[in-house]
Amino acid sequence: MAALSEAVPVPAHVPPQAVYDFDMRHDPGLLANPHERVREMLREAPPVFWTPRNGGRWIAIGHPEIFQASRDTETFSSGLMPREQMAAMMAMMPKDMPRIPQATPITLDPPEHGKFRGPLQKTFSPRAAMNQIEEIRALCDELIDKVIDQGHCDFIPAIAEPLPVTVFLKMMGLPVERLPEFRQLVHEFLEGTASDNLMATAALSRKVADAMLPDILARKDDRRDDIISLLWGTEIDGEPMTLELMEDYAVLLFIAGLDTVINGMGFGIRHLAMNPDLQDKLRAQPALIVEAAEELLRRYSFTIPMRRVARDATLGGFDLKQGEWLALYIPGADLDPREFAEPERFDLERENKVHIAFGAGPHRCLGAHLARVELQVLYQQLLTRLPPFRLDPDAPATFHSGNIIAFDSLPIRWD
Repeated sequence: MAALSEAVPVPAHVPPQAVYDFDMRHDPGLLANPHERVREMLREAPPVFWTPRNGGRWIAIGHPEIFQASRDTETFSSGLMPREQMAAMMAMMPKDMPRIPQATPITLDPPEHGKFRGPLQKTFSPRAAMNQIEEIRALCDELIDKVIDQGHCDFIPAIAEPLPVTVFLKMMGLPVERLPEFRQLVHEFLEGTASDNLMATAALSRKVADAMLPDILARKDDRRDDIISLLWGTEIDGEPMTLELMEDYAVLLFIAGLDTVINGMGFGIRHLAMNPDLQDKLRAQPALIVEAAEELLRRYSFTIPMRRVARDATLGGFDLKQGEWLALYIPGADLDPREFAEPERFDLERENKVHIAFGAGPHRCLGAHLARVELQVLYQQLLTRLPPFRLDPDAPATFHSGNIIAFDSLPIRWD
């Protein structure tokens, strides 16, 4: 078990009642049973608290507080630093240094954010996602075929990873035979971003862009039916697409398109493996899978977006100062008893299922429709093809954490 990060001194403006000791990356309870630890925090800590770990930062775990901060982009910015500061820093970089791609548009605030998000909207529309159902179903079956006779598998590397990675490669127009290479890159990226080392993250962003660069360049003149070709044909503010912006988009799609769905699948299958009665119910009434998928997303939300406090503000009754960091701990929001009655209970008949697992406000996840389709099809195919499955009693699931509560492994068995 990794040691907790070093605690930093509490700033003068942070009152004692705002302080709660929590390490976003190495908290032992979080890594043992993530959402139980989140429920414990909701009982013990205020809805917004300051932790001395991870360099010192604010963490919002309450639903109304996260919802408010997500929508107030002028106060809580998605940019790593003010634009003028970023421009000055980039100007100081050595000319021969490789360019660091920015994950556009997720690191931008409105109004720029909407301008750069627009070109991707059609590709990730509900209709575009529905058009991929049969292809996703065939992929699911192909992966299940490889393990069904074994009676067991580690669900993460066997199915949860290759499924969205393959979908991503096909949508982008990247060669599917590079799947092993891209899966390795996913691992490397996740390991690198599970630290607070900005330089390591920047180097990994460059590596991701470089992996796609030959295909990005090839599509400039040889357009096909894929996202890279679509983006090359896009103008923003009347200006033609640039290679730099293409790299920025590619890095965003890589991070967003792979990491989130893998873990959504992991938490959903883990819950089903622990609840044979629910498996029976969904096998008997497959029409309920759509509802089940939404309630699973609420019960096990897993993303933690970061915001920079762009101006002094009050949130959850405490004063946050310009330049401080705020983590939007969405797993807490969707388990907040102020928002959901008996939030720990998985309830197919729940009246309020309006979770914020995909975020809220202008940065709400662009790929939410595709993620939903992938999750629903996965549950359908696993419940149809596999006999009742359970967690492997000899090999517990393992997790890591940072800006996502993520799986390392999820061994399951069936007879």
